Amino acid sequence: MSLAASLPVLVDDGIDERGLAEAARSSPDAFAVLYRRYVGRVHAFAYRRSGSREVAEEVTSATFERAWRAMPSFAWRGGGFSAWLFAIAARELAGWYRRTARHGNERAQRALRLLLPGETEHGDEHLGVADDMALLREALSTLPERYQEVISLRYFAGLEPAEAAAAMGCTKAVLAVTLHRATKALRKAIETQRESP
Repeated sequence: MSLAASLPVLVDDGIDERGLAEAARSSPDAFAVLYRRYVGRVHAFAYRRSGSREVAEEVTSATFERAWRAMPSFAWRGGGFSAWLFAIAARELAGWYRRTARHGNERAQRALRLLLPGETEHGDEHLGVADDMALLREALSTLPERYQEVISLRYFAGLEPAEAAAAMGCTKAVLAVTLHRATKALRKAIETQRESP
């Protein structure tokens, strides 16, 4: 083990996050500290990605429940606890979109209304930022799960390249290539969405 790997990972408030994550493997109190530290960030990430408070709350809850169950097998890697946690959140979001897409048209329409509260029916009239975000979310949900994950981690969660790469279990170079391909696919999906009636 290198000297750098054995040093504590101090975060903004001076707490050794690596030690805290190791303790959380068996301590509900240590996990509660991590929960309080990250619940707001995970919720904000899920909200930016979905545009819905209800979906963000559901995804945040599922993320921390899944993280708690997985804590005994948690192993500190390059991006640390936050990268691991945001990877779980990205997978929960992708799962939510996948489950929503599987349901019939009526349920999909209700989900769309949930994602865009207050949407009015104005035909083809441009509705501004909310409309653009709806288009983005809809196009993003058509991409393969790995592309959704890389875009979500990098842009919606705001993880640095090294953190996003660690969360996805790849190198920064692979992340860069995947992100490039994902954004290219997203642009194409947006164009397809715009062209469809």
